[in-house]
Amino acid sequence: MSQKKQDILSVAERLFYEYGFRGVGLKQIIQEANVATMTLYNHFESKDNLVAQVLKQREARYWRYLDSYVDKHPDKPFISAVKAHCQWLNDYSYKGDMFMRAIEDYADTDNEIESTARGHKARLLHYLEKLANDAGIDNGYDLAVQYTLLLEGTTSMTALLGSKEATAHAIIMAKLLLHEAHNQ
Repeated sequence: MSQKKQDILSVAERLFYEYGFRGVGLKQIIQEANVATMTLYNHFESKDNLVAQVLKQREARYWRYLDSYVDKHPDKPFISAVKAHCQWLNDYSYKGDMFMRAIEDYADTDNEIESTARGHKARLLHYLEKLANDAGIDNGYDLAVQYTLLLEGTTSMTALLGSKEATAHAIIMAKLLLHEAHNQ
């Protein structure tokens, strides 16, 4: 990827996160990325295409985060996934979830943006279900749903409690869910 394209993506992601997808125009992105208008259009055919690419870049970063934590502690994949998610919230999502914003802003528009954002949420559920099945937990789907709800709730509560307090509660709840799953 060219440096100019990466600059545009980085600036767009920051601005979209801070001001929302509808609150930022291409002119502002071009100005802050310090690129020519044609440079932006050489890399992205439209604002919607730029938003979709920002979400894909953000999602890839999220999965690298999650995978690196889980890979470091394969004996505790669920707790590692929760810690990774909480660290992600602290580092990248302290003001809420960009994927949920995309779902809300682009709902029922039948486009790549909503599909990418919904796909991210579905992938999280499937990822957690695989962890449960790999751990030999009966009815791994139910545990995956519970953990997905826990992570989504933690994301919401970060805005209210801050990431450290939300993380502390999330880890306690994660351990309780895991304990319950093993004792069924």
